[in-house]
Amino acid sequence: MLQVKNIEKYYGNKNNVTKALDRVSFDVADGEFIAIMGASGSGKTTLLNCISTIDTVSAGEILLDGENIADLPAGVLAKFRRERLGFVFQDFNLLDTLTIEENIGLALTINHAEADKVKMQVEEVAGKLGITEILGKFPYQVSGGQKQRAACARAMVAGQSLLLADEPTGALDSKASKNLLEIMARMNGTMGATILMVTHDAYSASYAGRVLFLKDGRIFNELLCGGRSRSVFYHEILDVLAALGGDISDVI
Repeated sequence: MLQVKNIEKYYGNKNNVTKALDRVSFDVADGEFIAIMGASGSGKTTLLNCISTIDTVSAGEILLDGENIADLPAGVLAKFRRERLGFVFQDFNLLDTLTIEENIGLALTINHAEADKVKMQVEEVAGKLGITEILGKFPYQVSGGQKQRAACARAMVAGQSLLLADEPTGALDSKASKNLLEIMARMNGTMGATILMVTHDAYSASYAGRVLFLKDGRIFNELLCGGRSRSVFYHEILDVLAALGGDISDVI
């Protein structure tokens, strides 16, 4: 589904250049759940921003279903994001003036979908994520965990190709974090969602099927779960983080 080919990202000018990404390459298959880890400044957020088209690459290609997203004209990008990409952010990004139902269906409404179709699709995804009972409420009336479930529903409701999650558990307590991660795993396993998640947390990363570790803008290591238990995978992730040396305190 997703191919990242030798991408580079530079910031600054010719007198003061920072290389945030250095020839990063990897593929994401349809239906994969991948976590991206790394210390502050490793390039993980820059990578996610480039894939999400929030930022542009300095060199290389990012192909989604064979289409080079770096070549899309500015006028096409907003429509591309709505139809092909789903986003789950740490701070939920729900609109307080809209109900949970309206927040979830916003992208469909913007794309001029029929009202009956919007309602049907919202109710379907809300049922799968266990938030049907809060559809009529406003974001300020529900818990953080329920807000994050609503954000997941919004990211999936239009059948987007790829779900991008940036520290999705960062604003949640441990119980809500565990619930959200189990929901994301279920979205991946039973709903077929392809997920790319940036996280600093080894516990969160252990829910993924593959973990990419970035260091100094490059892929430092890669781990595959390969059917092992999540507990075993979690400890393997910690071992790789320890191999990052002095950066580990910034990662876990």
